[in-house]
Amino acid sequence: MSELLIELFSEEIPSSLQVNARSQIEKLLSQKLKSSNLNYKNLSVYSTPTRLTVLVSSLPILIKIPGGEIKGPKVGVPENVIENFARSKEINVSDLYQKQLDKGNFYFAKIKSKEIKTEDELSKLIPKLLNEISWKKSMRWSNYNLSWGRPLRSILTIFNKKPLKMNFEHLNTVNFTLIEENGELKQKKVQSFLEYQAFLRKHKIILDHNERKKFILNKINLICKTKSCKILVDESLLTEVCNLVDKPTVIIAKFDKSYLELPKEIIKSTLQFHQRYFTLIDDKDRMINEFIIVTNNKDEKKLIKAGNERVVEARLSDANFFWNKDKSLNLIKQINKLKHVTFYENLGSIYDKTQRLRKMAYFISDQLNLNKEKLEIAASVSKSDLVSGLVGEFPELQGVMGKYFASKQGFEDDVARAISEHYLPISISSHVPKKPISSALSILDKLDTLVGFFLIDQKPTSSKDPFALRRAAIGLLRTVIENNLSIKISDLIEYFQRIYYDQGVKELNKETKNDLIMFFRERMKNILKEKKIRADIIEASTSSHANDNFLELYKKTLIMNKFISKDLGKNAVSTYKRASSILEQEKIISKNGPDAVLFRLEEEKELFEKINAIRKAFTIKEDKKNYENHLKLLSDTKLSTDRFFDNVKVNDENKDLKNNRLELLQILCTTFNSFVDFSKLEGT
Repeated sequence: MSELLIELFSEEIPSSLQVNARSQIEKLLSQKLKSSNLNYKNLSVYSTPTRLTVLVSSLPILIKIPGGEIKGPKVGVPENVIENFARSKEINVSDLYQKQLDKGNFYFAKIKSKEIKTEDELSKLIPKLLNEISWKKSMRWSNYNLSWGRPLRSILTIFNKKPLKMNFEHLNTVNFTLIEENGELKQKKVQSFLEYQAFLRKHKIILDHNERKKFILNKINLICKTKSCKILVDESLLTEVCNLVDKPTVIIAKFDKSYLELPKEIIKSTLQFHQRYFTLIDDKDRMINEFIIVTNNKDEKKLIKAGNERVVEARLSDANFFWNKDKSLNLIKQINKLKHVTFYENLGSIYDKTQRLRKMAYFISDQLNLNKEKLEIAASVSKSDLVSGLVGEFPELQGVMGKYFASKQGFEDDVARAISEHYLPISISSHVPKKPISSALSILDKLDTLVGFFLIDQKPTSSKDPFALRRAAIGLLRTVIENNLSIKISDLIEYFQRIYYDQGVKELNKETKNDLIMFFRERMKNILKEKKIRADIIEASTSSHANDNFLELYKKTLIMNKFISKDLGKNAVSTYKRASSILEQEKIISKNGPDAVLFRLEEEKELFEKINAIRKAFTIKEDKKNYENHLKLLSDTKLSTDRFFDNVKVNDENKDLKNNRLELLQILCTTFNSFVDFSKLEGT
């Protein structure tokens, strides 16, 4: 058994591209090895800023290909397809023969068992693998055709301690690795992963990104303990800095204490967002004037520390200037300036958006029983901080700064908070706003964006979503669900459309409302999948959901998923299955439901009364609905239906009685399907 070592040495690749490339290489290489009958023990992919390294262990020297009969293309396909099939099996076209199968006449080939060298197969496989790696952003350089995350300089390939010769675009593979020190490239020939890793370690390079991450985290934790600070490490920042260095050194630096008077979000944004530093919080939740730098070199002369402190001083000085300048600016007086800030080319300005939000505050306040005046004020000034110098310098602080400005100017706390929180959630896993004014404004802000872009027919496609509309829809739905809100989204969409028309926006999509409801329904599927709901239950719930109450859809689905494997769910499913299986075999002459006059037996009357009781329970007000009780009502029909089937002859000789009994079963199934579509559930 032998190992395969691949190293792709390039200019420095950004962190996100490294993560994506590692994942792709592992998946693609695993697939290709298996399709080539190459079994292996372990496959590992590592990365540093300048190298992507692959190690595959316990590969065979020879690949044994069993002989046998292989099915080819259908008779009648173009000649070149037949020739390609024959060539791939290394036989002549004349050696192919035909066989008749159920689906038609096909070519077949008989091949003999053989052995091929693994190195020969790898020489074909690896270039194909490299060619299939896709980059979110790629570069081309010089006059070469190759596109790569960053310019690819060298490809090292070793198999069974020998160089594996091949070429990829303009590059021929080599048997040496490279390191860059003091501006010079140094080479080292290697025959195995152990030699390769030993050479890197000798030069203080940690190849394994997980090992680097652990090393950095341990250093940060040690500093936090020494400084009596809380260990609060941002995971995404840790991952990023881990991928920015291969010889990590952790340094602690300082900034002037006077800057601690700034809002902590400004300091955090300066240090973490812009400079990729770690902030330090003491045991009383106060930020201290020290921060952690992860660099790629030792700082024996303290030059790196001094340089980074100068950068932080400059940025915090700018932030301090803008803060002192902007905090006294009247938010209401800034509203008119929003006329000069474009929302989107065909949707007007940010000022137009705030006016829509202000008008819509009236409608949603009625639905949610909120203070109209507060919500209108919050909507009016929700975007005023966008014209401040501070947000211009730190765009990621939009809303956050608005909250500080509003608090300084005497706005009520829930209004100030709404200015900050209406942007939430910012991702599928981030927090949603919980306060009533905040959550209402968040819903309006996202729905305004969705209605606008759907109105001008700028909907997401299967591959593109440039305006992050999927994220906006999921954020809106999560806000509704997690705050237990029953809102009439269809009505809100119609109100928004009217305001857009009043503002002169041209409608390019006549199906805006219907398209949006369908869009929300599809996004609900994503949310439910995240909750590990069974796929058939998601389909049963969403396909039967005819209205726009997505809280109801969510609750029903969770209840169905909770009880599907318990007696409550099993009884409901089996009852539906028994009734629907009869209906599938019979033709009903519909008379808009069964006629009670035609009931001849008590079991018919009992079942009919049971169904009516359920339908009545299903029509109570939303805030009083208990979906577990609803499922229990459906489950409890089992006794009545069992008695019905035991004592009532559905297929009666009297056609009127037969049809009436079928209609009784029809409304039974219809009632069940008004909860979820039971026909979509597995086993039905």
